[in-house]
Amino acid sequence: MRIPLSVALSLLVALPAGAQTPAKPTRLGLCAACHGSTGHASMPGVPNLAGQQLDYLRDALKQYRDGRRNVPIMRAAIGPVSDAELDALARWYSAQSPQPRAHP
Repeated sequence: MRIPLSVALSLLVALPAGAQTPAKPTRLGLCAACHGSTGHASMPGVPNLAGQQLDYLRDALKQYRDGRRNVPIMRAAIGPVSDAELDALARWYSAQSPQPRAHP
């Protein structure tokens, strides 16, 4: 029995977003130093990125890179990354499971 292509594509689109885990970005290292590799920051004042909205993260990263958000440490950390690299970082962090921040 063959499944028509349109039905197969419909089923694929209907899968939950969490079912398709993005690949770990090659540029994750510097981000992970402050935000954690899974988006759970351990440093005070650093926001958790896990589970944030994809579009929000993508836009925020572009704004840091382009200087529209004037945060020198973020601009230095992001540097001259491509849109594809920013997209990979945003997809990675948005796909991570959020956890409440532990308070000392």
